Amino acid sequence: MGAAGQSLIAGLMRAKFAPALTAVMLLAAALFAACGGEGRQDEPQAAGEPLKIGYLADYSGPIAEFGPALETAARLAVKHLNGGGGVLGRDVELLTGDTTLDPARVVEEARRLVEVEGVHAIVAALPTAQVLALVESVAAPAGVPTISPTATSPQLTFAEDDDLLFRSTVSDAAQGPVLAQLAADEGYVNVGLLYINDPYGQGLSQAFLDAWDGRASAVPIADGASSYLSELLLAAEGGAEALIAIAYPSEAEIFLREAIEHGLFERFLFVDATKSPDLIEAIGAERLEGMKGTAPTGDPASNSLRMFDRAYRAEYGELPRLAFVRETYDAVIAIGLAAAAAGSTEGVRIRDQLRAVGGVDGIVVEAGAGGVEDGLRALGRGEAINYEGAAATLDWDAAGDLRTGFIGVWRYADGGIEELSVQPVTLRNEAR
Repeated sequence: MGAAGQSLIAGLMRAKFAPALTAVMLLAAALFAACGGEGRQDEPQAAGEPLKIGYLADYSGPIAEFGPALETAARLAVKHLNGGGGVLGRDVELLTGDTTLDPARVVEEARRLVEVEGVHAIVAALPTAQVLALVESVAAPAGVPTISPTATSPQLTFAEDDDLLFRSTVSDAAQGPVLAQLAADEGYVNVGLLYINDPYGQGLSQAFLDAWDGRASAVPIADGASSYLSELLLAAEGGAEALIAIAYPSEAEIFLREAIEHGLFERFLFVDATKSPDLIEAIGAERLEGMKGTAPTGDPASNSLRMFDRAYRAEYGELPRLAFVRETYDAVIAIGLAAAAAGSTEGVRIRDQLRAVGGVDGIVVEAGAGGVEDGLRALGRGEAINYEGAAATLDWDAAGDLRTGFIGVWRYADGGIEELSVQPVTLRNEAR
Protein backbone atom coordinates (compact mmCIF):
# COMPACT_ATOMS: atom_id res chain seq x y z
CA MET A 1 0.00 0.00 0.00
CA GLY A 2 1.30 3.43 -0.86
CA ALA A 3 1.85 6.34 1.56
CA ALA A 4 -1.31 8.10 0.37
CA GLY A 5 -3.43 5.01 1.07
CA GLN A 6 -1.97 4.60 4.57
CA SER A 7 -2.67 8.24 5.36
CA LEU A 8 -6.29 7.91 4.20
CA ILE A 9 -6.91 4.81 6.37
CA ALA A 10 -5.25 6.44 9.41
CA GLY A 11 -7.52 9.44 8.98
CA LEU A 12 -10.63 7.25 8.79
CA MET A 13 -9.54 5.33 11.92
CA ARG A 14 -9.03 8.56 13.85
CA ALA A 15 -12.43 9.81 12.81
CA LYS A 16 -14.15 6.53 13.74
CA PHE A 17 -12.52 6.11 17.19
CA ALA A 18 -12.05 9.74 18.18
CA PRO A 19 -14.86 9.75 20.80
CA ALA A 20 -13.49 6.61 22.50
CA LEU A 21 -9.91 7.88 22.46
CA THR A 22 -11.04 11.17 23.93
CA ALA A 23 -12.89 9.39 26.75
CA VAL A 24 -9.85 7.26 27.57
CA MET A 25 -7.59 10.29 27.63
CA LEU A 26 -9.97 12.20 29.90
CA LEU A 27 -10.19 9.23 32.28
CA ALA A 28 -6.40 8.93 32.41
CA ALA A 29 -6.09 12.64 33.10
CA ALA A 30 -8.63 12.44 35.91
CA LEU A 31 -6.84 9.53 37.53
CA PHE A 32 -3.50 11.34 37.28
CA ALA A 33 -4.99 14.45 38.86
CA ALA A 34 -6.59 12.45 41.68
CA CYS A 35 -3.21 10.94 42.51
CA GLY A 36 -1.61 14.37 42.38
CA GLY A 37 0.87 13.43 39.70
CA GLU A 38 3.85 11.14 39.66
CA GLY A 39 5.71 10.54 42.96
CA ARG A 40 2.98 11.60 45.39
CA GLN A 41 2.75 9.90 48.84
CA ASP A 42 -0.53 8.21 47.93
CA GLU A 43 1.09 6.37 45.03
CA PRO A 44 -0.06 2.73 45.34
CA GLN A 45 2.29 0.15 46.81
CA ALA A 46 2.75 -3.45 45.78
CA ALA A 47 -0.52 -5.31 46.17
CA GLY A 48 -0.78 -7.17 49.46
CA GLU A 49 2.51 -5.92 50.90
CA PRO A 50 2.08 -5.67 54.70
CA LEU A 51 3.20 -2.78 56.85
CA LYS A 52 6.09 -4.32 58.80
CA ILE A 53 6.93 -2.83 62.19
CA GLY A 54 10.02 -4.00 64.06
CA TYR A 55 9.92 -4.28 67.85
CA LEU A 56 13.31 -4.27 69.58
CA ALA A 57 13.50 -4.98 73.31
CA ASP A 58 15.37 -6.87 76.00
CA TYR A 59 14.03 -10.38 76.59
CA SER A 60 17.02 -11.98 78.29
CA GLY A 61 19.20 -9.22 79.76
CA PRO A 62 19.13 -6.69 82.62
CA ILE A 63 15.57 -5.44 81.95
CA ALA A 64 14.09 -8.65 80.58
CA GLU A 65 10.80 -8.13 82.44
CA PHE A 66 10.07 -5.13 80.20
CA GLY A 67 10.44 -6.79 76.78
CA PRO A 68 7.50 -9.22 76.92
CA ALA A 69 5.36 -6.84 79.01
CA LEU A 70 5.61 -4.00 76.51
CA GLU A 71 5.17 -6.39 73.60
CA THR A 72 1.63 -7.09 74.85
CA ALA A 73 0.73 -3.48 74.08
CA ALA A 74 2.40 -3.61 70.67
CA ARG A 75 0.42 -6.76 69.83
CA LEU A 76 -2.80 -5.10 70.97
CA ALA A 77 -2.07 -2.10 68.73
CA VAL A 78 -1.49 -4.37 65.73
CA LYS A 79 -4.78 -6.13 66.48
CA HIS A 80 -6.62 -2.81 66.54
CA LEU A 81 -5.02 -1.63 63.28
CA ASN A 82 -5.84 -4.87 61.49
CA GLY A 83 -9.32 -4.96 62.99
CA GLY A 84 -9.92 -1.51 61.56
CA GLY A 85 -9.27 -2.75 58.04
CA GLY A 86 -5.49 -2.67 58.10
CA VAL A 87 -3.24 0.08 56.78
CA LEU A 88 -3.82 0.86 53.10
CA GLY A 89 -6.01 -2.24 53.02
CA ARG A 90 -3.12 -4.47 54.09
CA ASP A 91 -2.22 -6.29 57.27
CA VAL A 92 0.21 -4.90 59.83
CA GLU A 93 2.92 -7.32 61.01
CA LEU A 94 5.07 -7.07 64.14
CA LEU A 95 8.56 -8.57 63.96
CA THR A 96 10.56 -8.79 67.18
CA GLY A 97 14.22 -8.83 68.13
CA ASP A 98 15.97 -9.54 71.45
CA THR A 99 18.80 -7.09 72.10
CA THR A 100 19.88 -8.17 75.63
CA LEU A 101 20.99 -4.51 75.93
CA ASP A 102 24.34 -5.40 74.34
CA PRO A 103 25.18 -2.54 71.91
CA ALA A 104 26.61 -4.91 69.30
CA ARG A 105 23.53 -7.12 69.56
CA VAL A 106 21.28 -4.06 69.27
CA VAL A 107 22.88 -3.07 65.97
CA GLU A 108 22.89 -6.68 64.74
CA GLU A 109 19.19 -7.15 65.44
CA ALA A 110 18.34 -3.78 63.94
CA ARG A 111 20.20 -4.71 60.75
CA ARG A 112 18.35 -8.02 60.58
CA LEU A 113 14.99 -6.34 60.91
CA VAL A 114 15.80 -3.66 58.34
CA GLU A 115 17.90 -5.53 55.79
CA VAL A 116 16.47 -9.06 56.01
CA GLU A 117 12.92 -8.67 57.31
CA GLY A 118 12.35 -5.39 55.50
CA VAL A 119 10.61 -3.50 58.29
CA HIS A 120 9.25 -0.08 57.43
CA ALA A 121 9.52 1.37 60.96
CA ILE A 122 10.87 0.37 64.37
CA VAL A 123 9.53 0.61 67.91
CA ALA A 124 12.61 0.63 70.16
CA ALA A 125 11.62 -0.36 73.70
CA LEU A 126 15.16 0.22 74.93
CA PRO A 127 17.22 2.62 77.07
CA THR A 128 18.65 5.74 75.48
CA ALA A 129 22.16 4.42 74.75
CA GLN A 130 20.81 1.45 72.80
CA VAL A 131 18.27 3.58 70.94
CA LEU A 132 21.03 5.96 69.86
CA ALA A 133 23.15 3.04 68.65
CA LEU A 134 20.45 1.51 66.49
CA VAL A 135 19.27 4.84 65.05
CA GLU A 136 22.69 6.28 64.23
CA SER A 137 24.14 3.00 62.91
CA VAL A 138 21.15 1.44 61.15
CA ALA A 139 17.77 3.15 61.12
CA ALA A 140 18.73 6.68 60.09
CA PRO A 141 21.07 5.63 57.25
CA ALA A 142 18.34 3.30 55.97
CA GLY A 143 15.61 5.93 56.23
CA VAL A 144 13.60 3.91 58.77
CA PRO A 145 11.61 5.97 61.31
CA THR A 146 12.02 4.86 64.92
CA ILE A 147 9.80 5.62 67.89
CA SER A 148 10.99 4.82 71.41
CA PRO A 149 8.38 4.41 74.15
CA THR A 150 11.08 4.05 76.82
CA ALA A 151 14.16 6.20 76.11
CA THR A 152 13.76 9.19 78.40
CA SER A 153 17.21 10.80 78.57
CA PRO A 154 17.41 14.48 77.56
CA GLN A 155 20.45 13.48 75.48
CA LEU A 156 18.09 11.94 72.93
CA THR A 157 16.87 15.42 72.01
CA PHE A 158 20.19 16.14 70.30
CA ALA A 159 20.65 12.87 68.41
CA GLU A 160 21.98 12.95 64.83
CA ASP A 161 19.04 11.08 63.35
CA ASP A 162 17.96 12.89 60.15
CA ASP A 163 14.63 13.57 61.90
CA LEU A 164 13.84 9.85 61.98
CA LEU A 165 13.82 9.43 65.78
CA PHE A 166 10.74 10.17 67.87
CA ARG A 167 9.63 9.11 71.33
CA SER A 168 6.18 8.48 72.72
CA THR A 169 7.27 9.07 76.31
CA VAL A 170 8.18 12.34 77.97
CA SER A 171 11.82 13.36 78.49
CA ASP A 172 13.44 13.05 81.91
CA ALA A 173 13.89 16.79 81.77
CA ALA A 174 10.32 16.62 83.13
CA GLN A 175 10.69 13.63 85.49
CA GLY A 176 13.72 15.07 87.31
CA PRO A 177 11.89 18.06 88.83
CA VAL A 178 8.95 15.89 89.89
CA LEU A 179 11.38 13.49 91.60
CA ALA A 180 13.03 16.43 93.38
CA GLN A 181 9.66 17.66 94.57
CA LEU A 182 8.77 14.18 95.81
CA ALA A 183 12.00 14.01 97.83
CA ALA A 184 11.19 17.38 99.39
CA ASP A 185 7.59 16.33 100.10
CA GLU A 186 8.93 13.26 101.93
CA GLY A 187 10.85 15.62 104.20
CA TYR A 188 14.35 14.85 102.94
CA VAL A 189 17.03 17.52 102.83
CA ASN A 190 20.03 15.22 102.27
CA VAL A 191 19.95 12.26 99.90
CA GLY A 192 22.28 9.73 98.38
CA LEU A 193 21.85 8.85 94.73
CA LEU A 194 23.14 5.89 92.75
CA TYR A 195 22.71 6.21 89.00
CA ILE A 196 23.59 3.88 86.19
CA ASN A 197 26.44 5.49 84.25
CA ASP A 198 24.78 5.66 80.84
CA PRO A 199 22.75 8.35 79.06
CA TYR A 200 19.57 7.36 80.92
CA GLY A 201 21.12 7.51 84.39
CA GLN A 202 23.20 10.57 83.61
CA GLY A 203 20.24 12.48 82.18
CA LEU A 204 17.74 11.71 84.93
CA SER A 205 20.20 12.24 87.77
CA GLN A 206 21.26 15.60 86.34
CA ALA A 207 17.63 16.67 85.86
CA PHE A 208 17.02 15.80 89.52
CA LEU A 209 20.10 17.64 90.73
CA ASP A 210 19.23 20.73 88.70
CA ALA A 211 15.86 20.93 90.48
CA TRP A 212 17.01 19.81 93.96
CA ASP A 213 17.60 22.44 96.65
CA GLY A 214 19.00 20.08 99.29
CA ARG A 215 22.24 18.18 99.67
CA ALA A 216 22.99 15.18 97.48
CA SER A 217 25.80 12.65 97.12
CA ALA A 218 25.41 11.38 93.55
CA VAL A 219 27.53 8.36 92.63
CA PRO A 220 27.67 6.64 89.21
CA ILE A 221 27.63 2.85 89.00
CA ALA A 222 28.58 0.45 86.23
CA ASP A 223 26.21 -2.19 84.98
CA GLY A 224 26.91 -5.84 85.62
CA ALA A 225 28.94 -5.48 88.84
CA SER A 226 28.59 -8.09 91.56
CA SER A 227 28.71 -5.53 94.37
CA TYR A 228 28.08 -1.81 94.81
CA LEU A 229 29.14 -1.50 98.43
CA SER A 230 31.88 1.05 97.80
CA GLU A 231 29.47 3.26 95.84
CA LEU A 232 26.87 2.93 98.60
CA LEU A 233 29.41 4.07 101.19
CA LEU A 234 30.12 7.19 99.12
CA ALA A 235 26.41 7.90 98.70
CA ALA A 236 25.83 7.54 102.44
CA GLU A 237 28.60 9.97 103.40
CA GLY A 238 27.40 13.08 105.16
CA GLY A 239 24.36 11.50 106.71
CA ALA A 240 22.11 10.96 103.68
CA GLU A 241 18.55 10.23 104.83
CA ALA A 242 17.43 8.20 101.82
CA LEU A 243 18.81 6.61 98.67
CA ILE A 244 17.48 7.45 95.22
CA ALA A 245 17.78 4.44 92.91
CA ILE A 246 18.24 5.39 89.26
CA ALA A 247 19.23 2.09 87.69
CA TYR A 248 17.85 -1.02 86.07
CA PRO A 249 16.27 -3.75 88.20
CA SER A 250 19.26 -6.12 87.95
CA GLU A 251 21.64 -3.51 89.42
CA ALA A 252 19.07 -2.12 91.86
CA GLU A 253 18.44 -5.57 93.31
CA ILE A 254 22.13 -5.85 94.26
CA PHE A 255 22.64 -2.43 95.82
CA LEU A 256 19.27 -2.32 97.59
CA ARG A 257 20.02 -5.63 99.30
CA GLU A 258 23.53 -4.44 100.23
CA ALA A 259 22.20 -1.11 101.52
CA ILE A 260 19.75 -2.91 103.81
CA GLU A 261 22.12 -5.65 104.97
CA HIS A 262 24.89 -3.18 105.87
CA GLY A 263 22.53 -0.71 107.52
CA LEU A 264 23.45 2.09 105.14
CA PHE A 265 19.93 3.00 104.02
CA GLU A 266 16.42 2.06 105.07
CA ARG A 267 14.52 4.61 103.01
CA PHE A 268 14.47 4.71 99.21
CA LEU A 269 13.04 6.68 96.31
CA PHE A 270 12.52 5.06 92.93
CA VAL A 271 12.02 6.01 89.28
CA ASP A 272 10.56 4.48 86.11
CA ALA A 273 13.22 1.77 85.64
CA THR A 274 12.95 0.70 89.30
CA LYS A 275 9.16 0.54 89.20
CA SER A 276 9.46 -3.21 89.11
CA PRO A 277 7.42 -6.18 90.37
CA ASP A 278 10.63 -8.21 90.11
CA LEU A 279 12.19 -6.00 92.81
CA ILE A 280 9.32 -6.78 95.15
CA GLU A 281 10.06 -10.47 94.82
CA ALA A 282 13.84 -10.01 95.05
CA ILE A 283 13.99 -7.58 97.99
CA GLY A 284 10.77 -8.45 99.81
CA ALA A 285 7.50 -6.56 99.94
CA GLU A 286 7.99 -5.66 103.59
CA ARG A 287 11.31 -3.92 102.84
CA LEU A 288 9.77 -1.78 100.09
CA GLU A 289 6.41 -1.11 101.70
CA GLY A 290 5.47 2.55 101.41
CA MET A 291 8.50 3.56 99.33
CA LYS A 292 7.61 5.98 96.56
CA GLY A 293 8.82 6.81 93.09
CA THR A 294 8.09 8.64 89.85
CA ALA A 295 7.47 7.50 86.27
CA PRO A 296 5.91 8.77 83.05
CA THR A 297 2.21 7.94 82.92
CA GLY A 298 -1.05 8.90 81.24
CA ASP A 299 -3.69 11.49 82.00
CA PRO A 300 -6.26 9.88 84.33
CA ALA A 301 -8.91 12.23 82.92
CA SER A 302 -8.26 11.10 79.34
CA ASN A 303 -10.95 9.09 77.64
CA SER A 304 -8.27 7.66 75.36
CA LEU A 305 -6.52 6.22 78.42
CA ARG A 306 -9.80 4.72 79.63
CA MET A 307 -10.45 3.13 76.26
CA PHE A 308 -6.97 1.63 76.21
CA ASP A 309 -7.33 0.29 79.75
CA ARG A 310 -10.67 -1.28 78.88
CA ALA A 311 -9.23 -2.95 75.78
CA TYR A 312 -6.07 -4.09 77.56
CA ARG A 313 -7.99 -5.60 80.47
CA ALA A 314 -10.35 -7.39 78.06
CA GLU A 315 -7.37 -8.80 76.15
CA TYR A 316 -5.09 -9.76 79.06
CA GLY A 317 -7.28 -9.87 82.16
CA GLU A 318 -5.49 -7.13 84.09
CA LEU A 319 -4.04 -3.66 83.68
CA PRO A 320 -0.32 -3.19 82.99
CA ARG A 321 1.95 -3.01 86.03
CA LEU A 322 5.11 -1.66 84.40
CA ALA A 323 5.84 1.78 83.02
CA PHE A 324 5.85 2.44 79.25
CA VAL A 325 3.17 -0.10 78.25
CA ARG A 326 0.70 2.52 77.03
CA GLU A 327 3.52 4.43 75.36
CA THR A 328 4.37 1.30 73.37
CA TYR A 329 0.79 1.01 72.15
CA ASP A 330 0.85 4.66 71.09
CA ALA A 331 4.08 4.18 69.13
CA VAL A 332 2.66 1.34 67.02
CA ILE A 333 -0.65 3.12 66.42
CA ALA A 334 1.15 6.32 65.40
CA ILE A 335 3.22 4.43 62.82
CA GLY A 336 0.12 2.77 61.37
CA LEU A 337 -1.82 6.02 61.15
CA ALA A 338 1.14 7.88 59.63
CA ALA A 339 1.53 5.21 56.94
CA ALA A 340 -2.18 5.49 56.17
CA ALA A 341 -1.89 9.29 55.99
CA ALA A 342 1.13 8.99 53.68
CA GLY A 343 -0.54 6.42 51.46
CA SER A 344 2.79 4.61 51.59
CA THR A 345 4.92 2.21 53.61
CA GLU A 346 8.11 4.03 52.65
CA GLY A 347 9.96 5.03 55.81
CA VAL A 348 10.63 8.67 55.01
CA ARG A 349 7.02 9.21 53.98
CA ILE A 350 5.81 7.68 57.24
CA ARG A 351 8.16 10.01 59.11
CA ASP A 352 6.79 13.02 57.27
CA GLN A 353 3.26 12.26 58.50
CA LEU A 354 3.97 11.46 62.16
CA ARG A 355 3.66 15.06 63.34
CA ALA A 356 0.51 15.51 61.27
CA VAL A 357 -1.40 12.55 62.75
CA GLY A 358 -0.31 13.48 66.28
CA GLY A 359 -0.74 17.23 65.98
CA VAL A 360 -3.51 19.42 67.28
CA ASP A 361 -5.43 19.81 64.02
CA GLY A 362 -7.96 17.33 62.70
CA ILE A 363 -10.60 14.88 63.88
CA VAL A 364 -9.79 13.63 67.38
CA VAL A 365 -8.94 9.92 67.37
CA GLU A 366 -8.68 7.94 70.62
CA ALA A 367 -7.06 4.65 71.59
CA GLY A 368 -9.01 1.42 71.36
CA ALA A 369 -10.35 -0.64 68.49
CA GLY A 370 -13.20 1.74 67.65
CA GLY A 371 -11.09 4.86 67.79
CA VAL A 372 -8.33 3.39 65.63
CA GLU A 373 -10.86 2.21 63.05
CA ASP A 374 -12.42 5.68 62.96
CA GLY A 375 -8.99 7.20 62.42
CA LEU A 376 -8.15 4.86 59.54
CA ARG A 377 -11.49 5.58 57.88
CA ALA A 378 -11.04 9.34 58.26
CA LEU A 379 -7.60 9.15 56.67
CA GLY A 380 -9.06 7.05 53.86
CA ARG A 381 -11.48 9.91 53.17
CA GLY A 382 -8.58 12.33 53.00
CA GLU A 383 -9.38 14.01 56.34
CA ALA A 384 -6.83 15.19 58.90
CA ILE A 385 -6.76 13.50 62.31
CA ASN A 386 -5.38 14.21 65.77
CA TYR A 387 -4.46 10.98 67.59
CA GLU A 388 -4.80 11.49 71.33
CA GLY A 389 -2.63 8.72 72.70
CA ALA A 390 -3.34 6.42 75.61
CA ALA A 391 -0.29 7.81 77.45
CA ALA A 392 0.02 11.32 76.03
CA THR A 393 -0.98 13.66 73.27
CA LEU A 394 1.52 12.90 70.52
CA ASP A 395 2.29 16.52 69.75
CA TRP A 396 5.92 16.20 68.64
CA ASP A 397 8.31 19.14 68.44
CA ALA A 398 11.10 19.59 65.90
CA ALA A 399 13.37 17.20 67.83
CA GLY A 400 10.79 14.40 67.97
CA ASP A 401 10.10 15.06 71.67
CA LEU A 402 6.65 15.33 73.19
CA ARG A 403 5.74 18.90 74.06
CA THR A 404 3.46 17.78 76.91
CA GLY A 405 3.05 14.71 79.06
CA PHE A 406 2.38 13.40 82.54
CA ILE A 407 4.59 12.20 85.39
CA GLY A 408 3.03 10.01 88.06
CA VAL A 409 3.94 9.42 91.69
CA TRP A 410 3.52 5.80 92.85
CA ARG A 411 4.48 3.60 95.78
CA TYR A 412 5.12 0.00 96.71
CA ALA A 413 2.12 -1.10 98.76
CA ASP A 414 0.56 -4.41 99.85
CA GLY A 415 2.96 -6.46 97.77
CA GLY A 416 2.21 -4.48 94.61
CA ILE A 417 2.39 -1.03 93.05
CA GLU A 418 -0.13 1.70 93.81
CA GLU A 419 -0.58 4.84 91.70
CA LEU A 420 -0.89 7.97 93.86
CA SER A 421 -1.02 11.13 91.75
CA VAL A 422 -0.34 12.53 88.29
CA GLN A 423 1.26 15.84 87.35
CA PRO A 424 1.02 17.40 83.87
CA VAL A 425 4.32 18.65 82.45
CA THR A 426 5.27 20.89 79.54
CA LEU A 427 8.64 20.86 77.84
CA ARG A 428 10.27 23.33 75.50
CA ASN A 429 13.57 22.86 73.76
CA GLU A 430 15.42 24.45 70.89
CA ALA A 431 17.29 21.37 69.71
CA ARG A 432 16.50 21.84 66.03
